Amino acid sequence: MFEQTFKNLDDVLWKEAGCSSELDYTEQTSWLLFLKYLDDLEQEKAQRAGLVGGGYEPLLDEAHRWSAWAAPKKADGSPDHDRALTGPDLVEFVNGDLFPYLKGFKARAAAPDTIEYKIGEIFGEITNKFASGYSLRDALDLVDGLRFRSQKEKHELSDLYETRIKNMGNAGRNGGEYYTPRPLIRAMIQVMRPRIGERIYDGACGSAGFLCEAYDYLRHGADGNGGERLTASQLETLQRRTLYGKEKKSLAYVIAIMNLILHGVEAPNVVHGNTLADHDPDLPESERYDLVLANPPFGGKERKEVQQNFPVKTGETAFLFLQHFMRLLRPGGRAAVVIKNTFLSNSDRASVALRRELLQSCDLHTVLDCPGGTFQGAGVKTVVLFFEKGKPTRRVWYYQLDPGRKLGKTNPLNDEDLAEFVELQAGFADSEKSWSVEAAEIDEATWDLSVKNPNGGEETALRRPEEILEEIAALDEEAAGVLAGIGRLLRDGKEAAHG
Repeated sequence: MFEQTFKNLDDVLWKEAGCSSELDYTEQTSWLLFLKYLDDLEQEKAQRAGLVGGGYEPLLDEAHRWSAWAAPKKADGSPDHDRALTGPDLVEFVNGDLFPYLKGFKARAAAPDTIEYKIGEIFGEITNKFASGYSLRDALDLVDGLRFRSQKEKHELSDLYETRIKNMGNAGRNGGEYYTPRPLIRAMIQVMRPRIGERIYDGACGSAGFLCEAYDYLRHGADGNGGERLTASQLETLQRRTLYGKEKKSLAYVIAIMNLILHGVEAPNVVHGNTLADHDPDLPESERYDLVLANPPFGGKERKEVQQNFPVKTGETAFLFLQHFMRLLRPGGRAAVVIKNTFLSNSDRASVALRRELLQSCDLHTVLDCPGGTFQGAGVKTVVLFFEKGKPTRRVWYYQLDPGRKLGKTNPLNDEDLAEFVELQAGFADSEKSWSVEAAEIDEATWDLSVKNPNGGEETALRRPEEILEEIAALDEEAAGVLAGIGRLLRDGKEAAHG
């Protein structure tokens, strides 16, 4: 029903000079959708209050409500073109009045877990990239046709938004930072089997794919509540005290908030900040989590002062995140974390020390070895570590995922590819693709956890030449982007000097 609206929005955004990529399209669509969602939410709350004879005080003052500036209506409900801002007047209002007003909500909010705080956070991080008030008017008219009232409408919008995020991920290396294949996430959640009342955390949440899928799993049945209708108390718990996230990058943070809202979470508990810099090694147990679901960034470097908060000192972000997750889990807490497969075999001091810490303080019960091409735009292979905190590892069960075809943008991973893994993992069953290694057999000098299939499968500690070439190409692409950015800065500096 709404698919054509999204296509038309893309056509409008394509004409804007400030919108040159899928990342820009998603960013600009996000703030428009958010304000339309907020207007529908306000109207719904006002109607509910009216039904019980009460009043409702809107969050936004009259001049800044959607119905006042974005889509004014006549008494008969038809668009009032005489009152609708357009052209330069519209851009001036949005940039000089609307955004500053909305940004101010953060300072006025009672707490970070309120919708008021999220409004302030979003509009403090995002900018309007519509230079043409006429294009913005076209976009507003399109978005005004969307409705967030029924569950069916919200579900369709969330599917379309997920497709947009996926396209953004496939558009290039930077977009891929925000997107983890949903079939892989769903398989991880099926193995973890979260329950209502458990606190679920992703400290590198990107577009909130893990949190959204966990919400769907718990909200719509599965093993979370036996497929039964949730009680009012359970819904309250799921909405407010179940899903927690943190994200460093501004665009990803905004997308995460919008994605969770579209999935049904009214005021997402997602914080904008640097997870590793904010890591607290002495976090009280009451603030720890029952589940961690995450795909932290790898290949980055953190400053020395950040590393000092962690037992194993390393600049590798993924290794710091793994320590962060281990610390934030409660005793008995469970985790499923994506990491580069070279973590299993690297011989450097940090890798060896971290593997020893993981095996001695946690039960690393499952390692899922993912094939090349699982992550679009990333030329590295990954594994998923499943572990439980509070007892040492006794046995590690490995599964070597092999869909029987080369994965890529036009042939991505699907749910069926992971069905056997989920089924066999439930009983740690042996097969041609799965086997177990006793902890007593692991070399305590190296703590090597390499994927070595005793059934004749490929040993994945050593990568194939084409995988190495893919990684080199990805790094070249990243380097080219950095050089291009430096070139733009130099040109801008010269122009400023001559200006």
